[in-house]
Amino acid sequence: MYLEHFGLQESPFSLTPNTEFFLNMASYHETFNMLMVAIANREGFIKVVGEVGTGKTMLCRKVLNTLEEDAHRYVTAYIANPVLSPKGLFLAFAEELGIEVDNDIGHHSLLKKISRTLMELSAEGRQVILFIDEAHAMPQKTLEALRLLTNIETEKSKLFQVILFAQPELDDMLRDKSLRQLLQRITFSYRLESLDRDGVERYVSHRMAKAGYNGPAVFSSKALDDLTSASHGIPRLINILCHKALMVAFGRGDRSVERDHMQRAIADTEGVELQPPSPSYLRRISAVMAVMAIALAVYMFNYYLR
Repeated sequence: MYLEHFGLQESPFSLTPNTEFFLNMASYHETFNMLMVAIANREGFIKVVGEVGTGKTMLCRKVLNTLEEDAHRYVTAYIANPVLSPKGLFLAFAEELGIEVDNDIGHHSLLKKISRTLMELSAEGRQVILFIDEAHAMPQKTLEALRLLTNIETEKSKLFQVILFAQPELDDMLRDKSLRQLLQRITFSYRLESLDRDGVERYVSHRMAKAGYNGPAVFSSKALDDLTSASHGIPRLINILCHKALMVAFGRGDRSVERDHMQRAIADTEGVELQPPSPSYLRRISAVMAVMAIALAVYMFNYYLR
């Protein structure tokens, strides 16, 4: 591998959502702060939406880790695979809360056990937050059952909060008339955006530094231009392309990643390609070239008149 070649202590572009590599970019910083404020205010449903690979799971784990540092105050439950029936969801929630139940337990008895545990935790002054990743994959009946489950409350407050992390398909689901009550329960919503060119450069430099690199920039400006174009600023694609580009550079014995290394990585990756310049960009370039041509003509005209 290329770790020793580039002076790295670990792989900087692993696809595993390691929160040690979390970068507080504007979009993620705002979303993280929004989540912490909403949790502190005991809001009901919270929704975070982002395209595939934009870092939803990384953000989710970052919030989880932050809350788990204050375990006396917060109790967190995490469901990574919500493709469950309503009862399956309740069983998964019960397991996360440490409730021992048999799989053949009746629906009513299961809800009573969950309610009792939530009441006990509330009496202890502990706040329960349920995190559901890939929430767009939940069946509609399970989403509705989740809403009904949140009806468990005291006279003063809800007994637990729900934070949904999902792809934009969840927004399409929530437009369905049958889920309008759930949509009305969502008090905070945020959308994760992809990174721009400056963001991509910061992201790459940050991950290289976190992996132990200490030296001049490894990725050239032109390589980063192509990386931004091909990845559309999506962190997961950035990781894949940077990993491959480093391997290409290492294989050639080069100490920096240049444009040709990145283009080899792009060509080797299905579903990504360099984007052609936009018409507006081409118009700007043409205008600049026209001004330069006029300036050069004026200069040459004045030069020969001397």
